[in-house]
Amino acid sequence: MKARILGILRQMTPPDGGPDVVTRSLVSDIFIADGKAFFSLTVPAAAAERFEPFCRQIEAEVVKLDGISKAMVALTAEKTAGAPGARNSAPPPPRQPAPAPARQPGSVKPGIPGIERIIAVASGKGGVGKSTTAVNLALGLAALGLSVGLLDADVYGPSVPRLLGLKDKPKSAGGRTIIPLEAFGLKAMSMGLMVDEDTPMIWRGPMVMSALTQMLREVEWGPLDVLVVDMPPGTGDAQLTMAQQVPLAGAVIVSTPQDLALIDARKGLAMFKKVDVPVLGIVENMSYFVAPDTGKRYDIFGHGGARAEAERLGVPFLGEVPIEMAIRESSDAGRPVVASEPDGPHAAVYRDIAAKVLGGLEDSRPKSDAPRIVFE
Repeated sequence: MKARILGILRQMTPPDGGPDVVTRSLVSDIFIADGKAFFSLTVPAAAAERFEPFCRQIEAEVVKLDGISKAMVALTAEKTAGAPGARNSAPPPPRQPAPAPARQPGSVKPGIPGIERIIAVASGKGGVGKSTTAVNLALGLAALGLSVGLLDADVYGPSVPRLLGLKDKPKSAGGRTIIPLEAFGLKAMSMGLMVDEDTPMIWRGPMVMSALTQMLREVEWGPLDVLVVDMPPGTGDAQLTMAQQVPLAGAVIVSTPQDLALIDARKGLAMFKKVDVPVLGIVENMSYFVAPDTGKRYDIFGHGGARAEAERLGVPFLGEVPIEMAIRESSDAGRPVVASEPDGPHAAVYRDIAAKVLGGLEDSRPKSDAPRIVFE
């Protein structure tokens, strides 16, 4: 089937008048699962707008193939390093779709077969260490004896492949589902495993949601006790729609101590409360710094803001994670501190957070099991 799709692409003339996209090596690996074909085209950022209608033409041709019910072709933009004005050469961000309507009382979100519970790790803004927290939280839960998966839902800035040292491409199981990669005992899936690390994503909102749906429902996750989802930062349509459509057992909010980060964290808390997702607590990341030579403590970003905010809002405070060279170095090297230094003090911090999260999950579990809806 992949060969037939490539054959179609070879016969189509790109909008820039150049050779076909296969000859020019613009086509990513083609993933086919349950009759759905997914791949991307990597084009110069300045040409992305012209290639958008071309992608829709490709989708229309691919779905004509027997055995293909749906095709999704995404655009990624390749920026020339050091090119003047390269950062501003990409087209403006596409308009996002309207938020999904609020869930009606009593409605049931379909579960993910093989996954017992799903928790989201979120932040109101980027740069607060959300992904590092998500990875080490997942490892902390695994250290408690749970079978754990990690989904990198931050499609615009996927960090999980780097944090877990993953470089291989996922494989398909019989052309129907995707097999997640494994690292340090975790099952992991990320859009960063399908595209080059330096390739920026230029995706419209519906394409983001389609990709997230595939990574949730068309990946062989199970059996898992917990799936940890590293959410995109902010409170946009992707985050809201995911919170409304996926049966989240709870959410963990990551913030730094300073007021600016806490303002954004409040928005994340409010979003989850509006869609009836329990907030399991707040983690204060980059909480303080201890100088290695003198042992003196410095509250670089202030201190205690997240704890005070948790008390004010009536949600659990899960713990303080310091600014520590060992955490940064192990993360950059693809060896998370909970896995690389399991007996160290920093791993102990994350394991304590994981234990509190697990306790919150148990407290929020319904007293009687509701019927589960499973889609074959």
